[in-house]
Amino acid sequence: MKYRRTGLFFTALLVVLLAPTVTAENTLRIATFNASMEGGNYVARGEAPVGGELAAALASGNHPQLRNIAAIIRRVRPDILLLNEFDYSGAPQRTIDAFRDNYLAAPRPGLDPIAYPHAFTAPVNTGIDSGFDLDRDGVASGRGQDAWGYGLYPGQYGMVLLSRYPIDSANARTFQHLPWKAMPGNLLAGLRAPDGSPWYPAEVLARFPLSSKSHWDVPVVVHGATIHVLASHPTPPVFDGPEDRNGRRNHDEIRFWTEYLSAGDATHWIRDDAGGRGGLRGDRFVLLGDLNSSPVEGDSRRAAINALLAHPRVDASIVPGSAGGAAARPGNAHAATHTAAWGQRADYVLPSRAGWSVVGSGVFWPAPGEQDAALVAGRALSSDHRLVWLDLALAAP
Repeated sequence: MKYRRTGLFFTALLVVLLAPTVTAENTLRIATFNASMEGGNYVARGEAPVGGELAAALASGNHPQLRNIAAIIRRVRPDILLLNEFDYSGAPQRTIDAFRDNYLAAPRPGLDPIAYPHAFTAPVNTGIDSGFDLDRDGVASGRGQDAWGYGLYPGQYGMVLLSRYPIDSANARTFQHLPWKAMPGNLLAGLRAPDGSPWYPAEVLARFPLSSKSHWDVPVVVHGATIHVLASHPTPPVFDGPEDRNGRRNHDEIRFWTEYLSAGDATHWIRDDAGGRGGLRGDRFVLLGDLNSSPVEGDSRRAAINALLAHPRVDASIVPGSAGGAAARPGNAHAATHTAAWGQRADYVLPSRAGWSVVGSGVFWPAPGEQDAALVAGRALSSDHRLVWLDLALAAP
């Protein structure tokens, strides 16, 4: 199977057939990939990661999982790529450089190198000790479920944005510390313990961040046009109890974007980590990430993802798909649009209605027997998620 700048499946193919001719100069391939590049992949079975494992694995250039992840990226060749679950280390630039130099650009038979001269990363809440017993198991462990975002060490499950085009880092906005309680109508307020008392005491409610990792608005400049890359990775809506604290947080992390894309007074509560207030400052954007929520399947509170997909500024008309997803669950009507091996649409590339024309899409999930199927044949070979992309032609906003 060849991965060109066309769609892979169903609606994507239709878009390609009907779209006007575009040139490489004004067409971008923008992708998201939960690449599972977190420390748990690089320790012996039964051992717990402590941080630094990704950096060590990247140093050699020979780790099989990382070579497969790089092969997927080199096959699809996105121009702008968000990587979820890329650990944020104590020396993040060195870690990013090691991936670019030792895996993406290193000589590999049958694979062209790919260069991303521009990158953005920032701290995340995962593994940051809250100092409280957040899961109410009687122990404030300082890690895992008692961190501000689930993680066994600071920076686990972080994010990196890679780009062929310049990133305006000076004007990037991060929302790592935005309090959950600041969101009007938040679901935190209804979170209760079995005895009916608030799940979190007042001192926790005062500090609890909305984002389990972070939310980013990163401007990328392409041929003089500014593209706002809106990136996040909400917590999975599971791994809790009947109180549904993770489900509630997942809902509100996704809802943040619906609010961020609104106008006027509706965004007054939003405050970035530098103190700037309000929502999106521009018209052309693309929203990326593993949102851990499907509009039609799974355990999440679907109202948030459905509201985002229905937002008047979001073009959700094209749903990327793959032959591999369809083959993995032939009895599931939604299987062709799944983006995770465990059987849901979880990963999204959502462009603005302004400033774009969608000309193709796809999910890197070859069916068994097709070229490169071995790259996704098992969880340990690359990731339990698939790389998802859209091809977008720049237009006047």
